Amino acid sequence: MMKLKGIKGKNTMDKKQILLEKLAKLAVEVGVNVQKDQVVVVNSPLHAAPLTRLIQKEAYLRGAKMVYVEWSDSEISRNYYTYASDETLQEITSFQYDKLKYMVDNNACRISIDSRIPNAMAGVDMKRVMMANRVIGPKLSFVSNHYSSSKSQWTIVAYPNDEWCKTVFPNLETSEAWDKLYDAIMYASRVDLETDPTQNWKEHTDKLAEHSKVLNDYNFKTLHFKNSLGTDLEIDLVENHIWAGGGEMGGNGVYFVPNIPTEEVFTMPHKDKVNGKVVATKPLNYQGVLIEDFYFVFKDGKVVDFNAKQGYDALKSLVELDEGSSRLGEVALISHDSPISNLNILFNDTLFDENASCHLALGNAYSMNIVNGTNMDEEELKKYGYNVSLTHVDFMFGSSDMEIDGVTHDGKIIKIFEKGNFVF
Repeated sequence: MMKLKGIKGKNTMDKKQILLEKLAKLAVEVGVNVQKDQVVVVNSPLHAAPLTRLIQKEAYLRGAKMVYVEWSDSEISRNYYTYASDETLQEITSFQYDKLKYMVDNNACRISIDSRIPNAMAGVDMKRVMMANRVIGPKLSFVSNHYSSSKSQWTIVAYPNDEWCKTVFPNLETSEAWDKLYDAIMYASRVDLETDPTQNWKEHTDKLAEHSKVLNDYNFKTLHFKNSLGTDLEIDLVENHIWAGGGEMGGNGVYFVPNIPTEEVFTMPHKDKVNGKVVATKPLNYQGVLIEDFYFVFKDGKVVDFNAKQGYDALKSLVELDEGSSRLGEVALISHDSPISNLNILFNDTLFDENASCHLALGNAYSMNIVNGTNMDEEELKKYGYNVSLTHVDFMFGSSDMEIDGVTHDGKIIKIFEKGNFVF
């Protein structure tokens, strides 16, 4: 793991503050690439206030018109789903709706701070959560569609919390575990004391773009995944699919980097053409519940069998949320030999663990993964095999022995991964 290196005359707290300031600036300048007079929305848990304040400051220095902070708290969310009436759970008030519509109508860029507390929702009746999502989700789909189609910039960065760090380093005292998780987040985000994170990210996104170009040039019809853990899965890709990764161009003409960190290149599977079994290689934190040791079996694109040793009810609520939540919306490739994987840390957080491993996503697809897809309406996209859902949840299935073959439209078989890594 990366170690904090000394700066003459500075103590450890000063070093941590410098790194945090760099991360905030990276989120604003590279993550969402805030434009002059643009509205910025920051979604943050209360305990991430130190990073949130710095992001707000950097956004204004960058020329933002207004920075809105949307605070959240896991205990408040838990109380809401536990004690609110069924009627309240299914209600979206006019002021909530109008606020979100204002953000979309004004092309606000969105920065989300990932600092979820593992198992924060353990014990909550997932049927009530699913009921709320089913009713509220369609009413607010215009928001998720706007950002999933990258019509405005968005990004995610991370910040530690006590509960999270203890799940990652359970044998350490909280303060030491917090420091180690802090270091790991900065390392994975390519933020250090000596170098310029902006330049680090330019070099990194250029490399991811090279992988995308090779895959796009092959224009594969099918991907076949196989490893010793039991994964044996064939995924057909949609016609005119596009591999993307690293940074992307927003519908408003602004280049941005959606996830910090990111190691993936990804594209769109055909929602009706996935067959076989996939075994997850890392836990999934879904709705505050940790799901472990799980698998899915697909037939003609749909999950027809699944199980989990822990968190089965949460997994069931995901698969049964709607028709699209039982089908794939994304396939992403990541070499096993990558910075996050090499840390050999189980983060228990999708933002990081998905970037240590090849992953799939149940739920909504990204329209950007089809040629001219961001200019198509939903019905046009569906004709290509685009999956529609209220959710999009990544789970990891990559391994050190993953073999991936690509099948071209003329039947040629091209090796993409060998022993868990890209061959090109």
